[in-house]
Amino acid sequence: MCLICGWVYDEAAGAPEEGIAPGTRWADVPMNWTCPECGARKDDFEMTDI
Repeated sequence: MCLICGWVYDEAAGAPEEGIAPGTRWADVPMNWTCPECGARKDDFEMTDI
């Protein structure tokens, strides 16, 4: 989950509109990827249980 805006990355869904295929593990998302909602860096995300 993005600590800045609350957007949640779902590994099963990926982020196809951002170039991240469904099923992509969070660990495999590139370090230069940014939040599609607010532009926060991957470092600004925290793992959460949903």
